[in-house]
Amino acid sequence: MADAARMLQIEHLLARKPGQLSGGQRQRVAIGRTVTREPGIFLFDEPLSNLDAELRVQMRVELTALHKRLKATMIYVTHDQTEAMTMADRIVVLRAGRIEQQGTPLDLYNRPANKFVAGFIGSPRMNFLDGQAVGGRSVAFEGLPGLDIPAARETTEGEAVTLGVRPEHLAFTDGEGLPGTVDIVEQMGGESYIYVTLANGARLTVRRPGQTGLRADAPVRVGIEGAAHLFSRGDDEHAIAPRGSP
Repeated sequence: MADAARMLQIEHLLARKPGQLSGGQRQRVAIGRTVTREPGIFLFDEPLSNLDAELRVQMRVELTALHKRLKATMIYVTHDQTEAMTMADRIVVLRAGRIEQQGTPLDLYNRPANKFVAGFIGSPRMNFLDGQAVGGRSVAFEGLPGLDIPAARETTEGEAVTLGVRPEHLAFTDGEGLPGTVDIVEQMGGESYIYVTLANGARLTVRRPGQTGLRADAPVRVGIEGAAHLFSRGDDEHAIAPRGSP
């Protein structure tokens, strides 16, 4: 019990009654009760949802270490894709009770089966642009220049498709690319998030390493620098043309 209390930072709460605990403190106590029993299978249903940001990060590390130490099966339900990516050996993405895709975190990140999975995994989320297949391996966008998308196989001429590109796989180019204007720049220190509105009104998020000199209202052109995906615009929006590998 002492080890669990220390890990969860609830040593000072052990003498308190349940009514004297906050929601987050009660959640940490519930995790502690489970840990002390050392069951063969754990079922966690969003156990970190009521914790503050700093403690959530710490608890992700502690629960991952606990998993390795106990060698127990842990089924972890979460809507937080950061928790899923950092803690899971395998992820099962569910929508309306249906399994959309399952695999390792990087499998789902690099090779999403459809637009739903692509939009759920990754932060900031994947950018999506609706267009139309032209010439088998090119995509035309309303009000924008077309793009050549090297693909695993050709699409059907005139097919309605959605281009998906993660923010880190976009870059600013000279002369070529999609024209737009910078809306907001978030300087994170080690990386920068640049939010761009394209000439046709569509919006993109570009993530670049380090710091940037770009400012709001700056004209830019955005091109693909890395992996991209094409999704067929249908009921299931299946991936039809993954490009590249990180």
